[in-house]
Amino acid sequence: MKKKQNKGGRPAMSSGKRTHIIKAKLTDEEIGVLRRIQQESGLNRTELIRKRVLGGTVVIINIREIISLFDPIGAELGRAGNNINQLARHANMLNKQHKLDPSIVTTFNALLTKYIQIQGELEKALRQLLRKIKDT
Repeated sequence: MKKKQNKGGRPAMSSGKRTHIIKAKLTDEEIGVLRRIQQESGLNRTELIRKRVLGGTVVIINIREIISLFDPIGAELGRAGNNINQLARHANMLNKQHKLDPSIVTTFNALLTKYIQIQGELEKALRQLLRKIKDT
């Protein structure tokens, strides 16, 4: 007899299977509040209720607002990258004409290294922030 192959999906729960269903009746106002909290928190209804009842309060994070705050950062990084490309192209043109001062190359390389380091730190901080948001 062949074993059934696992097709993937959600991993098995570590502590007990959730088998009990709870139903509640809400007024139109209450369901509106529940939907607003659900939308703001980014959780589905079941997770929201489970966390509110069993875990205390739910931290409400407005994902859309956070993403809208990230947009200018991404745009600024894009502009900085564009400026770096323009400087590199100009430096290559000057180098072909033998008019490029070596001190400019040294300064450019130092600034580019610093830029790459800062960009890496920013990406790391953004990943940590998104991970914390996901865990709440």
